[in-house]
Amino acid sequence: MKIALIGYGKMGHMIEEIALSRGHEIVSIIDIDNQQDFDSPAFASADVAIEFTAPHVAYDNFLKAFKHNVKVVSGSTGWIPQHGEDVKRMCTEEGKTLFWSSNFSVGVAIFSAVNTYLAKIMNRFDQYDVNMVETHHIHKLDAPSGTAITLAEQIIENLDRKERWGLHETKPEVLRIDDIRQKEVPGIHTITYDSPEDMITITHNAHNRHGFAMGAVLAAEYTATHTGLLTMEDLFKF
Repeated sequence: MKIALIGYGKMGHMIEEIALSRGHEIVSIIDIDNQQDFDSPAFASADVAIEFTAPHVAYDNFLKAFKHNVKVVSGSTGWIPQHGEDVKRMCTEEGKTLFWSSNFSVGVAIFSAVNTYLAKIMNRFDQYDVNMVETHHIHKLDAPSGTAITLAEQIIENLDRKERWGLHETKPEVLRIDDIRQKEVPGIHTITYDSPEDMITITHNAHNRHGFAMGAVLAAEYTATHTGLLTMEDLFKF
């Protein structure tokens, strides 16, 4: 498979290493200093582009890739509120393809499935209040994390007593999320259901970023033979 990389930071380098080890070819690497290469024959030859950049440029990167009919796998967050409907339209009506996830870790995909199932069970037991804590490295700029938001939305969808999530917000109808920035922590997400009698806690703790990069390459392999708006739920059907 021919892969283009959009964004060449730590994740980009790790994705390149894993992709090459799995027998794929990197045909184009685009970073901030060579944006003109979006219009190169090499980029247009890619089966899939893997995009890990910043929220304010992700949408434009999608458009540049779609212009050359290159499918995109993206882990960038923050673009959905403003551009989500437009991207959905392009993927459902115009034949474009985007595989998006706030977190490509296989472990997080499993954790998300457990989170959804647990929320469905806990909907019957309103003596339990639920909250979430996410911990990441000090370089992370967004809060809460995209993964925390995805997990929170899963809970809200299945737990009638929570209407929305809120950062550091304590109200009965709000799923409280607290963020911690600490050293070089790759990512920890802890969800707690607490009652006067006991507590139930589930946690995903990433040891490093390798799992995220591996998941992105697995997503690219899936995307190469599929179309539309794709997610981890398409890749892993639990």
